[in-house]
Formats: sequence, structure tokens, C-alpha cells
Amino acid sequence: MKSVVIHANGEVSVEERPQPSVTQPDDVLVRIAYSGLCGSDIPRIFASGAHYYPITLGHEFSGEVVRCGDGITDLAAGDRVACVPLQPCFTCEECRRHLYSQCKHYQFIGSRSEGGHAEYIVVKRPALFKLPADASLLQGAFFEPVTVGLHALHLAGGCENKHVVVIGAGTIGQLVIQCARALGAASVTALDINDGRLTQAQTSGATLTVNSATLNAQEIAAQLHKQRFDQLILETAGTPQTIALAIEIAGPRAQLALIGTLHKDLTLTAPVFGQILRKELTLLGSWMNYSTGWPGVEWQQAQALFSKGALTLAPLIAHIGDAAQFAQDVSALQGRPMQGKLLLNFTAH
Repeated sequence: MKSVVIHANGEVSVEERPQPSVTQPDDVLVRIAYSGLCGSDIPRIFASGAHYYPITLGHEFSGEVVRCGDGITDLAAGDRVACVPLQPCFTCEECRRHLYSQCKHYQFIGSRSEGGHAEYIVVKRPALFKLPADASLLQGAFFEPVTVGLHALHLAGGCENKHVVVIGAGTIGQLVIQCARALGAASVTALDINDGRLTQAQTSGATLTVNSATLNAQEIAAQLHKQRFDQLILETAGTPQTIALAIEIAGPRAQLALIGTLHKDLTLTAPVFGQILRKELTLLGSWMNYSTGWPGVEWQQAQALFSKGALTLAPLIAHIGDAAQFAQDVSALQGRPMQGKLLLNFTAH
């Protein structure tokens, strides 16, 4: 089978690998349809951030079941599925409390084990979310990134009637904007330094967009004056500057959900830190996308949003290609952030 393989120092190649087989009662062989590149994959490719090399990445994928192990009764050949990449142990105290993201003995598809940038993959049954009849395979490849934002909204107690501010209008940010709009936010503001992303944010449903490269924190806060109460800020960019900005623009008793992963140390000045206390802010760390009722309410919520037609994906996609084209697109990044989702497509084979 074809597999997009990552070697050290940013080497991306398409290689022939043996097709995996079902060997255990809870194994499922999946034929990949679509597999997306995640922003978290970029340091694994270009900054020696993978757990091992060579590795096939890919944790945002969809596909069709080819074969199930003898112990599986709720899936069958031909069923369409989306990847649930976290593989918790389900037995530790954290898992028993449904804190799956804090599992002490977890594995992760496409990071700690081989992923979906290949024609076929074998995974355990809990790693698959069965898609409803009205969900497409393309939508299936977006269930994981959609639920990342939904998890933060879940931790914040929802967004209904709140003034939502999204800092960072990349793929996760755009999806959060769409989710917040659909889930009853009073307003949705998008902040980014890229005018193209801000234009896209308007299409996604943002009621206000602000270029944070042209205004300082005080000026942005002034623009948000009418939205300063009942405020929920979602930081998706994952930079020290945007975390500090989130604190500075926050209104009284705002909720601040931190979604973006930092790759540089964060240092807050005493005045900026003081605003956390003075404004009585609530800081929420949001890690992955799982909750009670594996894989969680976020996944059921994503299913409902797709079923209602509340999420639009096409404008978020930069390119869909076969293995060779996908490898070329990934290599061309050279460590830079994606400007839209890159997707590997195996549906034509």
C-alpha cells in the first residue's frame, strides 16, 4: 500500500508499505478515504518533534471498514468511520473519571503509532466513530478538528448568549467561529494578523473582525467595549503574544479558553498578569476533545452540526491531492503554518 512517510529533517516521501492485517478480536481494518494534515504535525515533520522516525502521521482521517475482528459486533464491512485518535487505557483512575485526555497510559494514532496518511490502517474499535448516513467521508475527516473547538466550548459551559472572541483564524479558529454561531453566541469576533483569514472569518459567521497587527490591545478592547460582559475568549493561535493579548483585551470576569499549543516559553509582565486578578478572569486549559460517554458529547455535537448543515468546509481547504501531491504540498511548507487545510485523498483508487 502507499504510505506518506516522514523521515528526520523534514524528508517526506511516498513509499510502499505492507498492508496491515486484523489479528486481534477488537481490530478494525479501515480503507482510508481522506486524511488531513494537522498543525501539530508540522513540528513533527520539520522540527524533530516526532516520537520516532520513520513514521506515517495522520490523525484526522475518515474511511470505510474493510474487516472487523471477531469481537466486534457494532461495525461491519462498508461502514463509514472517522478517526478518534486518542487511545486511552480506560482502566486508570483518570479514565474511570472520564478524564480521558489525562490518561496515564495512552497511545495516540498518527503520533505515538502509525497514522492515516496511508491507504489502509488497523486500529482498535474505540478509535473509530461511526458516521451517520447523512455525513460524507470528507466531513468525517473534519470531525476531529471540529471537536477540538467544541471541547473548549463544553468546558466553558457552552457559548449561548455569550460574546465569543476567537484569537487565531486558522482552521480550528474558523471551525470554532462556525460552531459558536450555530450554538447561539450573542456575537462572534475574530482576531488575526492575516486579512485573508479575517475575510474568511466573516464568511464563517464572525460579526466583527479585527486585524491585531494594526491595533494595540487597548484599541482592540475599545472595539469590544459593548461586548465586554458575558465574554468567552478562545485562544487558538498558540503564541506567547496572543495569550498576553487575550488577557489584555478580556472584559470583566471573562472566560479565557486556551486551545493553541505553545512552542515557545511564555513570559507575562507583572501588569499583564495583574489583569488576570483585577478582572477576575477564568482561565480554562483545553486539551484534545473527549468527555463522558466515549468519545464524548463533542462528537455527538459535531454530528448534529454537520447534519443541520451548520458547518461549511470547502473554503477552509487549501488543497486535496493524491499521495504524491500531498507529499509535495507538505514538503513545500518547510515548517511554515498551513494557509488552509491540506488533505490526502485516496477515494480515487
